[in-house]
Amino acid sequence: MSMSTAERAATPTGTGVGTVAVVAHRKKTLGGGLDALRADLIAAGVDDLIWYEVPKSRKAPKKVRKALKKGADLVFVWGGDGMVQRCADTLAGTGTPMAILPAGTANLFAANLGIPADLPEAVRIGLHGPRRALDLGKLNGEHFAVMAGAGFDGDLIREADRKLKGQLGRIAYLWTGLRHVRGELVPTRITVDGAEWFDGEASCVLFGNVGTITGGIPAFDDARPDDGALEIGVSTANGAVDWARTLGRMAAGRSAESPFVRITRGRRVRVRLAAPRTYELDGGARGAVTKLKVRVVPGALTVCCPHASER
Repeated sequence: MSMSTAERAATPTGTGVGTVAVVAHRKKTLGGGLDALRADLIAAGVDDLIWYEVPKSRKAPKKVRKALKKGADLVFVWGGDGMVQRCADTLAGTGTPMAILPAGTANLFAANLGIPADLPEAVRIGLHGPRRALDLGKLNGEHFAVMAGAGFDGDLIREADRKLKGQLGRIAYLWTGLRHVRGELVPTRITVDGAEWFDGEASCVLFGNVGTITGGIPAFDDARPDDGALEIGVSTANGAVDWARTLGRMAAGRSAESPFVRITRGRRVRVRLAAPRTYELDGGARGAVTKLKVRVVPGALTVCCPHASER
């Protein structure tokens, strides 16, 4: 497959990439590590390099803002989905491109875009790959790149990604899910683009910007990060038996066939919960709320991606 005209137009030429910033989660690893990253960037001809390391992803936005003030033309983000989410929230709407170096335990945004966990290749894509304007979701004022929602067990996400990925795959993920699922039903009302869509008891509400979520589960079969919409899912599963059926359908890539799942697509969503629930963005837990206000932000983030023939 050849490059599209848009990709050719968006592809940098030569080595003149301008001022490059690195914002790295120093506890995450990839390839030869941060020393190898610095060496690769220098070898590639990067003359003006801004370098920040943080111990936690929540400290990254301040460094991204500093990099932008210093004139960064490109920001490399070293870490997993949590790090990418924090940086994307800051870069949204600036037009400054992000290059992802997938060094975390969960790299779902990179994986959905075809960015490999290979340091030299990820650097090459960041410096010379096409730059795509991608959608982000925005939940209660904060952007997300992969998925967000309430009622989806964060402990399940973290344990599945850290301990089970690459061992037993989806079966292990489902087994972990059944051990952890709480799934208590809460009266929930959801409006999509101004019209009531769901009014009943629900155990989980999800918003997806890409198709594949944690553990390699294809939760939203048709989701794309450049279609100007979000996928919206609600689950009425209650207890281990219901969840076994639900997760099984999801693992098989047939989410819409589950009797306990409804899925639609929209641009603006409002959720009212009868009891406070913790919500999450790209695997990171936030506070407990009774209202979720969600919308898609089309083309909010510019990301360096592989050519179409490489995806």
